[in-house]
Amino acid sequence: MRSILTIIILSLAISVSAQDRMISANETTSTKHQVTIKGNAVSYTATTGTQPVWNTEGKAIAAVHFTYYERSDIKNRAARPLVISFNGGPGSASVWMHLAYTGPKILKVDDEGFPIQPYGVKDNPNSILDVADIVFVNPVNTGYSRIIDTENTSREFFFGVNEDISYLAEWINTFVTRMNRWESPKYLIGESYGTTRVSGLALELQNRQWMYLNGVILVSPTELGIHSGTGRRDGPLGAALRVPYFAAAAWYHEKLPSDLQSKDLLEVLEEVENYSVQKLMPTLVKGGFVSDEEKNEAAKMMARYSGISEKVILQYNLDVPTSFFWKELLRDEGFTVGRLDSRYKGIDRTDGGERPDFNSELTSWLHAFTPAINYYYKNVLKYETDIKYNMFGPVHPWNRDGNNTGENLRQAMAQNPYLHAMIQSGYYDGATKYFDAKYTMWQIDPSGKMQDRLSFKGYRSGHMMYLRNEDLISSNDHLREFIKKTLPGNKPAKY
Repeated sequence: MRSILTIIILSLAISVSAQDRMISANETTSTKHQVTIKGNAVSYTATTGTQPVWNTEGKAIAAVHFTYYERSDIKNRAARPLVISFNGGPGSASVWMHLAYTGPKILKVDDEGFPIQPYGVKDNPNSILDVADIVFVNPVNTGYSRIIDTENTSREFFFGVNEDISYLAEWINTFVTRMNRWESPKYLIGESYGTTRVSGLALELQNRQWMYLNGVILVSPTELGIHSGTGRRDGPLGAALRVPYFAAAAWYHEKLPSDLQSKDLLEVLEEVENYSVQKLMPTLVKGGFVSDEEKNEAAKMMARYSGISEKVILQYNLDVPTSFFWKELLRDEGFTVGRLDSRYKGIDRTDGGERPDFNSELTSWLHAFTPAINYYYKNVLKYETDIKYNMFGPVHPWNRDGNNTGENLRQAMAQNPYLHAMIQSGYYDGATKYFDAKYTMWQIDPSGKMQDRLSFKGYRSGHMMYLRNEDLISSNDHLREFIKKTLPGNKPAKY
């Protein structure tokens, strides 16, 4: 008898241990909370869980995880804005803006954004939840989102510029219907590659889901496809556009000549922007046929504005890679500077070399964000799962063909007089550079007829400008102003 019981117990143990680690495609949990924003108490419901992605036969093939914050004391939900938030990568979870920017909780960091132990979260007194409800979405294979029908579903269904836009537009339609938010003014906000995503979604939602937006916010935007192709900017254009970023990073680390260093950052950047567009770009266009005099003069000015030597600038024929700049700027001090935020310093194995060994800013961020998000879901939102939270998930190879997302945003704005767009960029971001973002804004609408619906905001920080407390306050305030400005009330949508 004892041996039979032992066999049964062992069988049960084996059965339990052999269960697949899976996530339900359609399951949520809700909790009640309160936060003080701008001095006022805001009660809200947090709903987190999954909603399916279906194939054309109506079968659930993936679970997309989301977290939805809805203010509790709203009587007229139809007039209440809804902000739909994405991060980038591609392959990045929504954790960054969720737990450091617009949500009701933010991670514990110092005022400049560096990690502090013990890890955890605290109330966000600057969240936009006072003026808008927010849903943070994790595309497939990021966060807790997963493909669930792996046998019959191709990865190619999800992982590409246009594939990503297509299935997420359908997912948003379902979410808005389930949450009864069709009447609400709607906004998309995306960071980094998320700006490619939301720019494409603006037109996809209009043309395929018949859903019209009031605003699109591009946080640290990528090089959107303005005309066709990938949108990448190489050659003379790219070389000229990156110099103002060089100047910002050099100014921060006090590597500029004293006359520039004594000026305010914005004053310096205005000077460098004008030089880059009006003088440097025409010189670079001449390539190998530029005169020695022009080339040497350009190297002299670039050295003045970048904090690195004329000699190395000439060695690169005036086209200095950003990866080399991250290695070179503080080489004599034994440090590198960060890619996404050049305020951060790193230490390499050797001072020699062409690029840093690692991204010093990203390791710092993962240091703080990863413990915080895992703690937050389990202990605050009471969401239990054995699925790993993918800060960065396996989404490659990523199909970048047919990236017309910049043009898609222009078309969406042209078709929808209500639609406005705002860009937010950090001056010390060396990956999605702020002057690239300005260039994108200038090029989205060549006609200039929608100029009053496009705006730019810059911040004295990097890719995630909101990690710096001063910029967390101002960037959220800019979002509030943008939302309030773009609520048309009873004004008809016409030109």
